[in-house]
Amino acid sequence: MQAIEFTEPKCITVIDRPDEANPGPGEAVVRTHRMGICGTDIACYLGKFPFFAYPRTPGHELGLEVVAVGEGVTNVKPGDKCSLEPYVNDPDSPTSKKGASNCCPGVQVIGVHNNGGLRKGTFIVPARKLHPGNDLSYDQLALVETLAIGYHAVQRGNPQPGETVLVIGAGPIGLACLEFLKLMDGLNVIVMDMVQGRLDFCTKHLGIETGVLTKADGSHLAELEKITENQLVDVIIDATGSPRSMSTCFEFAAFTGRVVYVGITTSDIIFPHARVFHRRELTLLASRNAVPSDFTEIIDLICQEKINTDLWITHRIGFDEVPEKFDQFTDPNLGTIKAIIEVR
Repeated sequence: MQAIEFTEPKCITVIDRPDEANPGPGEAVVRTHRMGICGTDIACYLGKFPFFAYPRTPGHELGLEVVAVGEGVTNVKPGDKCSLEPYVNDPDSPTSKKGASNCCPGVQVIGVHNNGGLRKGTFIVPARKLHPGNDLSYDQLALVETLAIGYHAVQRGNPQPGETVLVIGAGPIGLACLEFLKLMDGLNVIVMDMVQGRLDFCTKHLGIETGVLTKADGSHLAELEKITENQLVDVIIDATGSPRSMSTCFEFAAFTGRVVYVGITTSDIIFPHARVFHRRELTLLASRNAVPSDFTEIIDLICQEKINTDLWITHRIGFDEVPEKFDQFTDPNLGTIKAIIEVR
């Protein structure tokens, strides 16, 4: 059956990839209905993602149908609609046993480290990585993984009632963080971005009324000080992946504040230690991937209509249009929040 392959940077090929139809114990045969395009997919296409090797079939934000299951599988059955938790870990590793399957040393991300779901045919995944959501659409199920990244970052920051939280970067991951922050009681939430249109989206669709436009001269710090009456911010979630932002965001932190890096960069990060980090006794946290309970929680919140996923999908293309139209999503001026590929 047909599959999409990133053959080399900026080169997309339609190939034949055999169906996988014989699940072993603990495995499931699935087929993709929807795939979400994320920043990782764009970086892989452009040749800028460090863990991606060519050639490879992408696809990790997936709305899947279960076709068959192997021996011992009880969490899903044929016909179930599922979201995929694409981080394949070693359950026996010490890290996984601590409940941190998201950052198991040997974790392999489906669609990044190995072939993913942008294909017409069937393929095999560990059944334990499937999260059923039969009351959701395949579009919604394809969004769960992005939302899970944001949910996990919020949990890492652990904001408390009365605290001020700043999300830097209003791309899909930043928006996912905001989705969950707005559901929490007693928080003062601020979003910062370099594009006014993104701040306007947050106000109009997410109800985040306080936005700060990043300025080249650094004057946005003074604006943030004014908004917070010089108290600055208790929790910062940097979702930019920008070394510059990740180096300077400590300036926005209140004394004893927490900084969460959820964006990824391959560059070294340099930040002021004695003057800011040490003096204010700040805490720096990384947030990687998500854990199984994050997926369960998000599916439940969507079922309860506490998250309006319709706002997220701004663009969609068909499977056959991918070679011609995928490149458009590398242009930030397109205004994409989330693009969906309709595989079937």
